[in-house]
Formats: sequence, structure tokens, C-alpha cells
Amino acid sequence: MEVSIKHSAKLLSQANHIVLTAHIHPDGDALGSVLALYAYLSAQGKNVKMLLDDEVPRAFRFLADWKKIEQPQSVMTGIDLLVVLDSSDLERIGKVKDVVTAPILNIDHHISNLKFAEYWYIDSQVAATGELIFKLLKEMNAAITSSMATALFMAIATDCGFFRYANTSAETLKLASELVALGAEPHTISEHLDVKPLSVIKVLPKVLETLEIIECSQNGKIAALTLSQEILADFKDDTEGFINYPRNIEGVEIAIMFKEADTHSVRVSLRSKMVDVSQLALAFGGGGHARAAGCTVTETLGRAKTLIIDAAKQLLVKGLGVNDAKRDN
Repeated sequence: MEVSIKHSAKLLSQANHIVLTAHIHPDGDALGSVLALYAYLSAQGKNVKMLLDDEVPRAFRFLADWKKIEQPQSVMTGIDLLVVLDSSDLERIGKVKDVVTAPILNIDHHISNLKFAEYWYIDSQVAATGELIFKLLKEMNAAITSSMATALFMAIATDCGFFRYANTSAETLKLASELVALGAEPHTISEHLDVKPLSVIKVLPKVLETLEIIECSQNGKIAALTLSQEILADFKDDTEGFINYPRNIEGVEIAIMFKEADTHSVRVSLRSKMVDVSQLALAFGGGGHARAAGCTVTETLGRAKTLIIDAAKQLLVKGLGVNDAKRDN
């Protein structure tokens, strides 16, 4: 059932044993939202666990309590509430769904949300789930610490391109201002996020050599990068920022990054300037925002590229979601 922020606060107040989770391949919004809510709930004396079916990317390991995030192992019993943040469908939380059986509260802002939970609060007009968590904490009269403010500022800022994307609203800027007043330091956050391991810089030329430009229609071009297992063999660092290179090329409407996980599994990241790529991702079992989405294709790298690029061509020809995508990133 659809619930309000007030109802969400009530559900959290009534639960004593809580598991917090978010989507696999966690980004700043997912991690910041989970960590900020964890800080408040644990301070209230509740038994709270953070589970993610993935590792915490290096760039976000400056956040307080990140080491307390665990990966799902054995079945957990006695859980009152599973809180799924920043995830549009149940499959996106990976193995967490297999080890936790409890009513689900889903708080999310993805336009592609499938409303899979027993309780959901979804607002696709906000820039980030972090905005919703900040409002939720206000509803619960939470005392926001500087570390919580930092986590929430990062959640919001990263999902709106540090206030450069079209999903940046007056409310987004207002909330960010409040978080700075509560102790968030934008310059410190950006410094942590901008630092790259030497391995990232060294592999970048090899990645850019894979760049493909596909002429498609009057609605724009497609640009793709391919990270094969050969390129990734000695490279374990976060690769998400690479997709900004094809995205920023003049005339490119859809940018795609293919990352070969194994011989029959490919992770696909999608970015656009106008069209709704969340619809493309959804067709392949993924999801996301209108201008930033992703999915995993269970095929060989070559086959996955063919399927995704063909679908992207059709999307461009139709111009699907051009007007609807203007507000979401």
C-alpha cells in the first residue's frame, strides 16, 4: 500500500529489529540514505543491521559507519521490518531478499519503481532518495549530526550531478543548504569523490580506445564504451565515472557502458540527455532514472551489446520519453 512520510515514520517507530538495504552496485544516494537512517535508528536503541549484496565502493569509504555494512550470509529471523531504500524493484537488492523475510517498507524516487513492497513511499519528482530520508528524519524530530548531514548531502548532490542536472529543484537546493548548516562540508565531500586511484588513470586510455559512435537518427547519436574482462583483469576499482566521457560528446543522446562481469553476464550503464533510458533498462530487468539507468544482461558480451544497442536505436527513433525525461536524472 502507498504510505506517507508520516506513516513511514510510524512504521519505523513501531519496529525494533530492522534491516536496511539498497540496490546492488550502490551509488552515493543509496549509501548516504542507508547510513543516515542507520545512524538515527541505532541512536534510538533499535536493533538495526545494514545489508548490501555488494561491496562499498572506495570513493564512499570516508562516510561514518560504512564498515558496519554487511553482506548477506545466512537467513535472519525475528526481523520486524525490511527497509529498502533507493531501489525500484526487489531483484535490485540481490541476495538480501533471500535472507530476510519481513514486511518491506520501500522509500524511493525512481520513476521505474514497480511498487513491489507491502508499504511504499515513492516520489519521482525529487532529485534523490536522500531528500526523502531527510524529510523522514525531520518528521521523526531527529537530531541530525554532522556525519548524518554529510551522508545526506552526498546522497543528494551525487544524484543531481552536484546541482547541475535538470532534476535540481529549488527544494533540492534548500535542503542542501540546511544540511550544510547542520555540518555537511561540500568541499570535503567533493575532494573525497574526486580522488582517483592511479589504476583508474592508467586504464583510462584503454577504455577510451573502445569508444564507438553509432549514427542513429535525427534525435541524436549513441556512444558506447566496452570494459571487457581483459581490460578489467588487473583493475578492481570503481568504473562508474567512465560513462561521463561518451555522455559529454557533442551530439550524443544516449551513452552506454558495457562491463563484462563474466563470460555470460554484462552490466550495462545508461545515460541520456533527453530520452527516458529507464524504459530501456526496465525491458532488460533493470531500472533507474529517466536519464541514468542500468541493468544486467545474461548474455555474452557481443550478444549483450547487440541487444542493448538495437534497443537504444529504437528508443532514439521513437524519441520515447523526451518530454517526460526533462525532470528526472
